Amino acid sequence: MIKIRNVAIIAHVDHGKTTLVDQIIRQSNIFRDNQVMRECMLDSNDLERERGITILAKNISVRYKDIKINIIDTPGHSDFGGQVERVLNMADGVLLLVDAAEGPLPQTRFVLDKALKLNLLPVVVINKIDRPDARPKEVLDKIYELFMELNASDSQLDFPVLYASGRNGWASKSLDGERNSILPLMDAILEFIPHPKAKKGSVQMQVTTLDYSDYVGRIGIGRVHRGELKTGIPLVLIKRDGSIRNTQLKQLFTFEGLNRIETDCVPCGDLCAVVGVENIDISDTITDALNPEKLPDIAVDEPTLSMTFRVNDSPFFGQDGKYVTSRHLRERLFKEAERDVALQVEELSGDSFKVKGRGVLHLSILIENMRREGYEMTISQPQVIIKTVKGHKHEPIEILTVDAPSEYSGKVIESVGSRRGEMFLMENHGARQLLEFNIPTRGIIGLRSKLMTATNGQAIISHRFSAYAPYKGEIPTRLNGVLVSMDAGRIIPYAIDGLQQRGFFFIDPGEMAYGGMVVGEHCKDGDLVVNLQREKKLTNMRASGSDRAMKISPAAKMTLEESLEYIVDDELVEVTPKSIRMRKRYLSELERRRNKKIETT
Repeated sequence: MIKIRNVAIIAHVDHGKTTLVDQIIRQSNIFRDNQVMRECMLDSNDLERERGITILAKNISVRYKDIKINIIDTPGHSDFGGQVERVLNMADGVLLLVDAAEGPLPQTRFVLDKALKLNLLPVVVINKIDRPDARPKEVLDKIYELFMELNASDSQLDFPVLYASGRNGWASKSLDGERNSILPLMDAILEFIPHPKAKKGSVQMQVTTLDYSDYVGRIGIGRVHRGELKTGIPLVLIKRDGSIRNTQLKQLFTFEGLNRIETDCVPCGDLCAVVGVENIDISDTITDALNPEKLPDIAVDEPTLSMTFRVNDSPFFGQDGKYVTSRHLRERLFKEAERDVALQVEELSGDSFKVKGRGVLHLSILIENMRREGYEMTISQPQVIIKTVKGHKHEPIEILTVDAPSEYSGKVIESVGSRRGEMFLMENHGARQLLEFNIPTRGIIGLRSKLMTATNGQAIISHRFSAYAPYKGEIPTRLNGVLVSMDAGRIIPYAIDGLQQRGFFFIDPGEMAYGGMVVGEHCKDGDLVVNLQREKKLTNMRASGSDRAMKISPAAKMTLEESLEYIVDDELVEVTPKSIRMRKRYLSELERRRNKKIETT
């Protein structure tokens, strides 16, 4: 029988998971000498490579000492926690990576909590040990404290510790040990991660991830939990709702290195990909037709944030996009909801859809993928999902961690406090301070940009969902109004030059605008409608000093996440394959006044 280890790598964002996997791949000689291996090999998605974060969980296998090690790389951001919760069901143990300087952070707690609840055995790796500000002994103490806070069992508390530098490709069992190879980490996996138990009986395989191919359709990826999965035998698919449907596998793949190898049989405990099962979904069980038994559904935390997706009805509708109707939006959103169990889609009246997710980043990644595929849409302001508990409103509360230089800590506390944040921890780390707050999710929307401005871009900010708690009261939204374009047409530099005293702009001269489009931020509260198409009147008279030299400040370009966090109730973000624009919900000034009058009465 084949010897297997299934291990997931979990950590906070940017603590080095994917880089460590690169070194395991490199030192396991998966590639031939004449093959080129790029950095962050598993971050294959364009967005992952651009942002430097892992969004989708992926798995590979390596061979070491005649044992097959299935390694699952997981996202570190809690907005993609749905990915983590699913794939941890495939593992028997975890490698917990912790930065040697930063120590355990909110997402470290989040992913470790999930692993401990599944009774997975951990191997702790204190990574980036070569950082000049590394403090491995203090970090190890904090890891022990974290394990105890999360009620780890005795066997989980008795974890082995390794010290590593993923970028330099070495791991060691002691701080002063040899630093020339990643193999001590591989040995620790073989020694401390248990072999999957061989459960005999009728086959059971649960789907935890979906892939898609234009040639064969959906591909279900998961683990064989009992028996052996074979092609050519009668099988049934048991859906999440308990319905049973006969099925047969057309192809069966197992993982070798970075590739999938076709096979006829997958043993108990191994990971595999199945092809040919119609309408296969996450959490479905493939089992024996003669003895159909369903595995427990994969539990996923509830979403905390929602946005409304609508068709694009601006004057620039259809200029860039390929998919612009509500039918296109409906198909794409419901397809995504099948693939991502942490996402919920609800159809509303008037060709709009309420999409619920874990956070602004979770939903903005979906929007970014859709616009790259050719979709056009408008998105509303993110809204927190409020629950009613015993007749009282409850809202989601998050733990916010801010690591900033000590001289800016006062500004950080003031900014977070104005959004109903309550500080419960302050620690000095040399010239920097670590601050932790309990803050409503509503208060986090739009906070990142303010903190980055207050700390001159030196803050490290992270947050994770904690619990629902009683409603904290009103939180001040954007203080300043916006500059709204009066008419449609190309923006004239002369017009912008004359309006610079009224605020700053989000668009450059020469760009196209339309009536009702948000083009800048007003220097006062209240919106201001501006004429950006006004040209200088030319005469045949010239006087000395009448022409002034125009000095136009560069536009403050907003990213998709910044735009979503910036807008208020009566505004929308227009997303097309080529542009991200902010606009008023009602484009005509007369409609906006009429609607405001209706709201106040």
